[in-house]
Amino acid sequence: MELILIRHGLPLRRENPDGIPADPPLSERGHDQARAVAGWLGTDGPIDRIYASPMLRAQQTAEPLAEALGVAIETEPRVSEYDRESSSYVPIEELKKSDYEAWREFMRRGYPPGMDLTGFYQAVVEGMGDIVAGNKGRRVAVFCHGGVINAWASKVMGFEFRLFFNPMYTSVNRFHIASEGVESVGSLNETAHLRGLDA
Repeated sequence: MELILIRHGLPLRRENPDGIPADPPLSERGHDQARAVAGWLGTDGPIDRIYASPMLRAQQTAEPLAEALGVAIETEPRVSEYDRESSSYVPIEELKKSDYEAWREFMRRGYPPGMDLTGFYQAVVEGMGDIVAGNKGRRVAVFCHGGVINAWASKVMGFEFRLFFNPMYTSVNRFHIASEGVESVGSLNETAHLRGLDA
């Protein structure tokens, strides 16, 4: 099977002082990115099923492709991002501009302070594993998050999990699973569909 992981589009910055999880929607640019990746994947061969994290930015990114193909979005909670309970969401590019030291510390550490790396990684691997088990021989798209893509890529490549690369917004990341269960990386961070969008 081919397992295609797509990071969500650019969300809005959201900070909730009352502690309610931020769960931001896509920005206008994020919606443009979602339409662009839908147009590209829609002509890239058949997609049998579409899954998405329950987080709003992932669901909204999946919608254009689901509508174009007439395929329902199936929600998989285990591919939610590690920040799902956070009351704030600041896109990493904005963090670099507004709080350079916080950005630098995040990049040095490779994961946010207080993150349960083991629990997050195990949930992602179990969720993706169930998607793989239920879709032998199919092409499946999963709209998720940068941390999720890093976790699954770490598992497939066989090294200890950390946030080792930055998947771009709506980047396409392909993995292949042979019938005997052998997993391999097809590509990481494909963004050709974003050419021509304003930076």
